[in-house]
Amino acid sequence: MNQPSARHERGEAMFQQVFGREPRPGSYPEFLQITVDHLFGEIWTRPHLSVEERELVALTAVTLARTDWELRGHIGAALHLGMSREKIVEVIIQLAYYGGWPVANNGLRVAQEVFAELDGATGTAPPGGTPDHDR
Repeated sequence: MNQPSARHERGEAMFQQVFGREPRPGSYPEFLQITVDHLFGEIWTRPHLSVEERELVALTAVTLARTDWELRGHIGAALHLGMSREKIVEVIIQLAYYGGWPVANNGLRVAQEVFAELDGATGTAPPGGTPDHDR
């Protein structure tokens, strides 16, 4: 069996840092490998932006793209990295001017669902953070 490349190891470490868990193979393990190797092993490890800044960019992009599945994951990642719920909401509100009111409305709905799920998982999540459980 092939040994993981340094790029893949960097990618797995970055994925773990961002999402707080190991990458999970889904229906398309080859796509996950490409994502871990290239996106997280090359792009997310480049200089000049912090991990938190990169997450803010990703959160913005998936909100504007109205990709609810990815938005849910990046809201969780933003919380995991220490971004407050209020900051996440403010980012989405700001996007109403750049992506339109339906984009912001959709993003706020998804954020509200994620926050409610987290609150329901342990009762109440700490302000600006996430409950201590596996997402």
